[in-house]
Amino acid sequence: MQDLDKIFEALSKSAFRRKFHLQGKDLVYLQTKGLPTVIAHARDFIAKRLAPAVIENDGKQTPFRGHPVFVAQHATACCCRGCLEKWHRIPKGRALTSNQEAYIIKVLERWLRNEMEMGS
Repeated sequence: MQDLDKIFEALSKSAFRRKFHLQGKDLVYLQTKGLPTVIAHARDFIAKRLAPAVIENDGKQTPFRGHPVFVAQHATACCCRGCLEKWHRIPKGRALTSNQEAYIIKVLERWLRNEMEMGS
């Protein structure tokens, strides 16, 4: 796991990661439901889709759109265990610890807050 400022600086240098922003229904959903509700959804998504040691469809478990958290996961490289290992140094093949899950939520929350500020 890395310092949030450092990881966001690294992510900003990736053309792929930089292209993700909340638009349309995803932005309206975040603004309407509010950050606490969307973060509660994020906790559930992380627990079910990323936390297990072995994920059957790893690399394909996170859609690119349909929920603000999905967009945030791709923007922050929290979308699959391969990206978590590469970008955040969270190893594959082991269940996520509660501290690792909390770290991922902090990353997602920071990105979502930034998007809310830009979308206002």
